[in-house]
Amino acid sequence: MSSFSSEERAAPFTLEYRVFLKNEKGQYISPFHDIPIYADKDVFHMVVEVPRWSNAKMEIATKDPLNPIKQDVKKGKLRYVANLFPYKGYIWNYGAIPQTWEDPGHNDKHTGCCGDNDPIDVCEIGSKVCSRGEIIRVKVLGILAMIDEGETDWKVIAINVDDPDAANYNDINDVKRLKPGYLEATVDWFKRYKVPDGKPENQFAFNAEFKDKDFAVDIIKSTHDYWRALVTKKTDGKGISCMNTTVSESPFQCDPDAARAIVDALPPPCESACTIPTDVDKWFHHQKN
Repeated sequence: MSSFSSEERAAPFTLEYRVFLKNEKGQYISPFHDIPIYADKDVFHMVVEVPRWSNAKMEIATKDPLNPIKQDVKKGKLRYVANLFPYKGYIWNYGAIPQTWEDPGHNDKHTGCCGDNDPIDVCEIGSKVCSRGEIIRVKVLGILAMIDEGETDWKVIAINVDDPDAANYNDINDVKRLKPGYLEATVDWFKRYKVPDGKPENQFAFNAEFKDKDFAVDIIKSTHDYWRALVTKKTDGKGISCMNTTVSESPFQCDPDAARAIVDALPPPCESACTIPTDVDKWFHHQKN
């Protein structure tokens, strides 16, 4: 069982909605800065932002104090990803590895593009549909180098260590062998998911080929180094909130009472969720040229 828990504020599918994380003592923490990158040797923590098959584009709010999970907003409207035929919403549990940061000031030697200013993204391919705000332990299997509107946006492929089949997955080739078509669908999904919004297809480095576990772990470690420079103020985060409760060498560290004051100032949890707009359910058929 995870020693972390979550607490919702305001109603889901509203602009005010937030999910805050708490430690085993029930104290509020930042999922970006306070959850350790490693859960164990060769096992990483993952913050689940979007459960599989859901559409609401939830993400760690990097610029908000304590970095709660909130729904992304574009032009004043809450964001939902389209159902790209034949997929329904996100096709994995989607989230991020804590204590990582893709530095927008660093030009990646593999992609020729700078980082996207967020923690590194993870697609978790296990059978369980996880919950928003859940902290799971994952085994990294590989990585895809996406280029999103000129920014490097790595996508880590991983599996929950508690998945019944986790022992069978140790590298990217195991995914190809045991889940045929899943990696191809992953590339197709990431290539096309912004097309319904009028955006061009996304591009990929390495001819859209997945790199293996060792390569992926090296990339994750480099983003952990960029995060450490950010949280210790060696790099200017330009608006990113580095407020944390655990990073002793960080000038942004605060005490639990200051963290609680942030949450106490917000609307209370809400029993009733707002309804998701009906057009979120429609299929989007992409005419391939």
